[in-house]
Amino acid sequence: QVQLVESGGGLVQPGGSLRLSCAASGSISRVYVMGWYRQVPGKERELVAGITSGGRTYYADSVKGRVTISRDDAKNTVYLQMNSLKPEDTAVYYCKGGTTYSQMNFGSWGQGTQVTVSS
Repeated sequence: QVQLVESGGGLVQPGGSLRLSCAASGSISRVYVMGWYRQVPGKERELVAGITSGGRTYYADSVKGRVTISRDDAKNTVYLQMNSLKPEDTAVYYCKGGTTYSQMNFGSWGQGTQVTVSS
């Protein structure tokens, strides 16, 4: 099973920026869609952004206009650039891949990276 390792989280003030990275232990070049999820305690994990191998992107309404997802298949890495961060963006962020958004079966869930937005 391919391992996915997230990094780049941290404590940032409202309005700040972070760039998250997700490094896969195997090739992602044939993975149709890669996505970033987030989860807060007591709530279900939610899809924040996704990108297909063709570059088509999806963003949840809550982050649209503030985040950009990208992928570098040569480096087996997916990124999430987050700008204008809000306290409600505080969560643990995970990445996952798959054949469709409803079949995200590529890679195992990693430990995630904590994003905390607070003044």
